[in-house]
Amino acid sequence: MIGAGPYGLSVAAHLRARNADFRVFGTPLETWRTRMPRGMELKSDGFASSLSAPVGGATLGDWCREHGQPYHDTDIPVPLETFVAYGLDFQRRYVPDLEPGFAVSIAEGGRGYRVEMADGDAFEARRVVLAVGITHYDSTPEVFAGLGPERLSHACAHHDLSGFRGRDVTVIGAGSSAVDIAVGLAEAGAHARLIGRRTTVKFGSRPSGRPRGPWARLRHPASGLGPGLRSRLCCDAPDLFRLLPGDARLEIVRRHLGPSSPWRLRDRFEAGVEVRTGRRIDAAADTGGRVRLDLTGPEGPEAVETEHVICATGYRADIARLGFLDPALRAGLRTVGGAPVLNGGFESSAPGLHFVGVSAAATFGPLMRFMFGDDFAARRIVRRLQATAA
Repeated sequence: MIGAGPYGLSVAAHLRARNADFRVFGTPLETWRTRMPRGMELKSDGFASSLSAPVGGATLGDWCREHGQPYHDTDIPVPLETFVAYGLDFQRRYVPDLEPGFAVSIAEGGRGYRVEMADGDAFEARRVVLAVGITHYDSTPEVFAGLGPERLSHACAHHDLSGFRGRDVTVIGAGSSAVDIAVGLAEAGAHARLIGRRTTVKFGSRPSGRPRGPWARLRHPASGLGPGLRSRLCCDAPDLFRLLPGDARLEIVRRHLGPSSPWRLRDRFEAGVEVRTGRRIDAAADTGGRVRLDLTGPEGPEAVETEHVICATGYRADIARLGFLDPALRAGLRTVGGAPVLNGGFESSAPGLHFVGVSAAATFGPLMRFMFGDDFAARRIVRRLQATAA
């Protein structure tokens, strides 16, 4: 098992409970601890923000009650710090044999795969499960290709935004990540600007505080991805999603749950961030100390100069980005839109090589882009591994 985020830890917890012969590598919740803006709140509801274990008492709600932390399935947002503390405790309880380190090479060989770790450890494994999360998949528009790291970064590079105090910073995007970063910049003392293609920045509705009526529950059923029939289908029927044509699956994954931010951020966003929506970025150039952005907006061409650009432009699963996979192995994998094509047991076209998390979204749907999918993935993959080992 390579990876120790929510999916890796969940699969490992189920494997350990079955006394499976396995090793799991990674730094627990590294992305959450080092690549998410400090002070942010999870977009997922509390009930949809748990890791999966095959025993009771392992949910985020259980942990919060045990530790006296505020919690509600839907009405209280989950602070990043609370989730990280819960996840680290989950790892200590259910995956205590986690080994630090990361793979530098995975190639076919011997009885299955030869794995080489950064510390020089090398071994063979019949099966490898990759739970690499979003770490390798940050997506930056081609228009910024000419900018160096001193002028350009991705949202995933920023946990602490205090270093931008006093600087002019432009965030590209209009989704939750872009709003989180922009608000964090403004509150850290930067001049924060957000530029997006969409004409508006969308925010969720403020909870009414009243129970939902039968008609509302029927039209917009609750799910781990939020209310709505399509979201409910994505959660309840990932195997049906797998039967759709590849192009259709990619389009649904791309479009489902478009950019939207929690209602709680609206006032802080509107108070502190310069907003330019409905803009297309035509060119970006380093002018020597600043970045010039040439835009096309509602009133025609315009230009913006800024000191640094942060792309909050999402993630796209593409196995070409997994440099630790042997080139011959990578080239032989069946893909759709760069993502691996998987069978019902999360197994790729290379026998014994499995992918979970966002890497599996092109096969099982939007559910795999969210933490709520870790329970389905863990139970399915462990059941499939047991069946093949019998």
